[in-house]
Amino acid sequence: MSQPSPSSAADRFDQVVARLRAAGCVFAEDEARLLLAAAADPGDLAELVRRRAEGLPLEQVLGWAEFLGLRIAVEPGVFVPRRRTELLAREAIDAARAAAGPEPLVVDLCCGSGAVGAAVLAAVPAAVVHAADIDAAAVRCARRNLPPERVHAGDLGRALPAALRGRVDVLAVNAPYVPTARIPLMPPEARDHEPATALDGGDDGLDLHRRVAAAAPALLAPGGVLLIETSTEQAAGTAAAMTRHGLLPHTTEDPDVAGTVVRGSTR
Repeated sequence: MSQPSPSSAADRFDQVVARLRAAGCVFAEDEARLLLAAAADPGDLAELVRRRAEGLPLEQVLGWAEFLGLRIAVEPGVFVPRRRTELLAREAIDAARAAAGPEPLVVDLCCGSGAVGAAVLAAVPAAVVHAADIDAAAVRCARRNLPPERVHAGDLGRALPAALRGRVDVLAVNAPYVPTARIPLMPPEARDHEPATALDGGDDGLDLHRRVAAAAPALLAPGGVLLIETSTEQAAGTAAAMTRHGLLPHTTEDPDVAGTVVRGSTR
């Protein structure tokens, strides 16, 4: 079978770009290259482009998301890891490396696809990484990115094995923090194709942050740290929740990825 000529490849690229632009995709050229590379044949390409043009997040169409240099498996209906969350992952990696023991115990709570835990494990292979999420689809997906026996289903800390209590060196949390009233204002990709449990943080967006801060002291080892992704405007509220439960908060921001993380230390 002859290889397609450069002109036909260029024509296909232009057609995909035009379709994506018409659907409102801002980065149509970049997305077209990824879709063309992922397609097994013209029929597969047409299906991928159709799904993307109908609003499915690109990462769910491709089946993976790039995160801190890794390809993280992503399934339909699962929260797509954001670039801003790379700050949370970097903070978790630094904290794991600074932990006292040779095999730091790290928990990726509200893990979604397990991207943060996977990034920690890639950077700190000696780490023992557990993860948990309340959403069944997220748990199934995270088990593709992490050791499946260490991914747990359930509500926050109650999902974790009892043997982990008081032993966690790093508790990394990307709990939902979008205020309920702002959910309708989110891009359709998120509000229509990601679970509400991964987006809705309650009236002020901090319901889960308060619950996590309350549960953290019983989970953390002496010298352990709690890391919570939040927003610039909500960081003070996240920090106040940590202070209320005896943790010393410190806020870190990375404007390059628009990320904000509050660290709560037991020291």
